[in-house]
Amino acid sequence: MQILVLHGPNLSLLGRREPGIYGSCTLPEIDRQLQALGRELGCDVTCRQSDVEGELVGWIGQAPGIFAGIVINPAAYTHTSVALRDAVAAAGIPVVEVHLSNTHAREAFRHQSYTAAVCLGQIQGFGPQSYLLGLRALHGFLSSTER
Repeated sequence: MQILVLHGPNLSLLGRREPGIYGSCTLPEIDRQLQALGRELGCDVTCRQSDVEGELVGWIGQAPGIFAGIVINPAAYTHTSVALRDAVAAAGIPVVEVHLSNTHAREAFRHQSYTAAVCLGQIQGFGPQSYLLGLRALHGFLSSTER
C-alpha cells in the first residue's frame, strides 16, 4: 500500500517557525516518524512539501493509480484554496487532513477549512502526532475496505 503525505506552505520552517504554536520538531523528523510508522503498518510512505499551490494540486491529481490515499496538511491553503479543495474532491481516493495546531483555538480566519468537507476526516491539535494519527486512520480505513 502506497500512501502520499503532502505538507503545505511554510512547513519546511518547522522547528524554528513559531515554536510556541508549532513546536520544535522539524519536517524531516516528522517525515522520518511517518516512514517508520509506515513500515510498522506495512505501507510505503512518500512525503513531499511545497510552498506552491499548483504543485500540491498537481501531486494530488497524479496520485490516483499510484497512491491508495493521501495525508495532507494544507497549512495556510486550508483557509484559502478552492483549487486544492477541488483537486482533493476530484482525486477519488481517501484523503485525511491534518494540522499541528488546533485551528479552532486560533485566529477566526483559521476556523474555516475549504478542504475538510471533501476529506475522509480531519485530525488537529496534537502537534506531530496529528500526522501519525492521520496515517493510522487512513491505513485503518484502507485496510478495512481492501477485502
